[in-house]
Amino acid sequence: MGDTLEDGMEEEGLYARKESRLVDERMRFVARLSEGERMAELCREFGISRKTGYQIWDRYRKVGILGLADRSRRPIHQANRLPPQVEGTIIRLRREKPSWGAPKIREILIRQYSEVWTPAISPIHAVLDRHGLVARRRNRRWKAEGTPLSSATDPNDLWCADSKGEFLLGDRRYC
Repeated sequence: MGDTLEDGMEEEGLYARKESRLVDERMRFVARLSEGERMAELCREFGISRKTGYQIWDRYRKVGILGLADRSRRPIHQANRLPPQVEGTIIRLRREKPSWGAPKIREILIRQYSEVWTPAISPIHAVLDRHGLVARRRNRRWKAEGTPLSSATDPNDLWCADSKGEFLLGDRRYC
């Protein structure tokens, strides 16, 4: 082999691989696999799991060299996204009648467009909120108000008892 670097990695081994592109690494992996090397040993050397190794190999066999390129991680479908026509209709209805909320708009959609799938109330509200058509309420927190404090001048002048309602005494009478 060659000289070792300060990391302890060989010059032609892992150190050089870190500087290369991922697609080149996949091509090298597939080339060595097609020459007959074993999957487990290659995966260990390349620092990937066997599951990932088989995914790379299967993608190469199905698609070819183009299958080794990076693919987008963006989801193909967005589960909560409504079709643009439905979203546009929701926005139009709200602008025509600003006092209508999501439940009323849903009822109108069901009546006017019965042949088309109608979303639930929560996605309709999400569309209205996304387009700034919903006024958010401020949370009003309840604040407890205590009784005015008495001023005690001597120790044990002031005694407090807190009763949570009716409770049973030791002689089986209620207090």
